[in-house]
Amino acid sequence: MKVSTKGRYGLRAMIDLSLYSKNELVPLASIAERQDISKSYLEQVFSALRKAGLVKSIKGAQGGYSLSTGPEDITVGMILRALEGDLSVVPMEDGVISNRIESYIRENVWNKIDDKVFAFVNKLTLKDITDDYLKKDSSPMYYI
Repeated sequence: MKVSTKGRYGLRAMIDLSLYSKNELVPLASIAERQDISKSYLEQVFSALRKAGLVKSIKGAQGGYSLSTGPEDITVGMILRALEGDLSVVPMEDGVISNRIESYIRENVWNKIDDKVFAFVNKLTLKDITDDYLKKDSSPMYYI
């Protein structure tokens, strides 16, 4: 599995949204500015996130985006699947493996890697990430 720019930027944007949307709509331009991501690119990313039901949007001057549910209910796996599709390390090409060694490798290597990755991304929530980020980011600043 290789996470594309869409997946990486999408995860960053969702973390930003989780941090800044406390009961408010967040304009896409604000996320784009804070994360240094093109607004037009984020529009494509958020379109996929909206279709997956992970964010809600309201159009207009006072519009913006919010999480569709609490950050504790949105996992990294949900976000990455909405943006990347299949997260398998080696996607199944045609469903039929005729080579016995390849079949063995699929079952005993690739599927086991997938199981570990899926377990991790399906457990890690936006709340976990934002809580940890805030804890690490709250260290005092010292000026000389």
